[in-house]
Amino acid sequence: MRPISRLTPRPSPSLLGKLALLPLLPLLSGCDWVVMNPSGDIAMQQRDLIIVATVLMLLIIVPVIALTLFFAWKYRRSNEAAKYDPDWHHSTRLEIVIWAAPLVIITILGAVTWTSTHLLDPYRPLDRLAPGRSAENVKPLKVQVVALDWKWLFIYPELGVATVNELAAPVDTPIDFQLTSSSVMNSFYVPALAGQIYAMPGMTTQLHAVINKPGTFDGFSANYSGAGFSHMRFKFHGMSQANFDRWAAEVRRGGDRLDGPRYLVLEKPSEKAPVQRFATVDAGLFDKAVNRCVEPGKMCQHDMMRIDAQGGLGMAGVYNVTTLEYDKRVRRGQEGGLRAFVAALCAPKSAQR
Repeated sequence: MRPISRLTPRPSPSLLGKLALLPLLPLLSGCDWVVMNPSGDIAMQQRDLIIVATVLMLLIIVPVIALTLFFAWKYRRSNEAAKYDPDWHHSTRLEIVIWAAPLVIITILGAVTWTSTHLLDPYRPLDRLAPGRSAENVKPLKVQVVALDWKWLFIYPELGVATVNELAAPVDTPIDFQLTSSSVMNSFYVPALAGQIYAMPGMTTQLHAVINKPGTFDGFSANYSGAGFSHMRFKFHGMSQANFDRWAAEVRRGGDRLDGPRYLVLEKPSEKAPVQRFATVDAGLFDKAVNRCVEPGKMCQHDMMRIDAQGGLGMAGVYNVTTLEYDKRVRRGQEGGLRAFVAALCAPKSAQR
C-alpha cells in the first residue's frame, strides 16, 4: 500500500512559461559570437572541436536530465497509478547501457581531442591555409610580439617596421608569431584568428595561424596583468596582399625609429596607449627584449646562462647578478626600492681557497 502524504503545490502555468524562456537569455545579452564564427582556419578547427566535444557530452547529459525529470514526474507522490516496486534492484541490460554508452563516448572524445591537440599545436607550422588548400610553398609572415605594460608591440623583422596596438597581415598567408613579455605574463588572443597563447618574460612562445577573410578584428590580453589590463587591446587588420603592401609602405613613410632608448621609454607602464608606427627597428631588439638586456651595458640572459653552464663567473659575476633587476622598477624611475637578490656568493674556485 502506497504511503499517503500531502500533495506539493504545482507550479503555475505562468512560472513554467518564464522558465521555458531562460534558454533565450543569452540571445539578449549582446554576446559576441566571434569564437563560433571565426575568420581564420585554425580558429575554425578549434570551433569545430568545441562543437564536436559539446555534442558528444550532450549525448549523455541530455538523456540523464530528461530521464531525471521523467522519473520525478512519473513517480510523483500524487500519481497513484505508477507501479510501486521497492524490491527491484538489478537489470543486466540497464547496467550494460549505463556503462557502455559513456565508455564509447569517452573513447571517441579522447581520440578526437588527442588528434586535434596535436594538429592544432600552436608551435606546429601550418600545413594548410584552408580545407583543400595547402600551405606548402607559401612564405609565412614573421611577427614578433612583445607584451608591454599595458600595450602590444608588433615587430615585423622582414619588413623592418614596428607598430604599437596595431597588427596587420595579408589573408591566406601563414603568420609565424614569436611572443615574449617585458614584465609579467600576458595572453595574446585574437578570437577570430586562433586560440590564445601566453607571452612570458625571459622566454619566447610561438603561434602559427592564418586569416582567411579580410576585415578588422579585436585582439586583447586574456590574462590579468595589472591595473591597465582592461585597456590592453588592439585591432588586427586582415587585408589583401596589395593592401598589406600599401600599409607597410605607409608605415615606412612615417620616419619614426624604434631603438633601445625608445623601447625603454615605450615599455614604461601606460594605459590606453594610442596606435604608434615605427618606420625602422633596430636589428636584434626583440632578442634583447627576450634576454632582458635592452639597457646599455647589461649582460644578456642567454650570456649569463652560458657562463653559468660553464661553471659560473666567480666573484666577478656578482656585478651581473646585482644588475639583474627583474622588476626594473628602479632603473625606470618607478617606486618600490631596490630588491636584494644575493646576500652572499661563493663560487667553486673561491670556496677552494
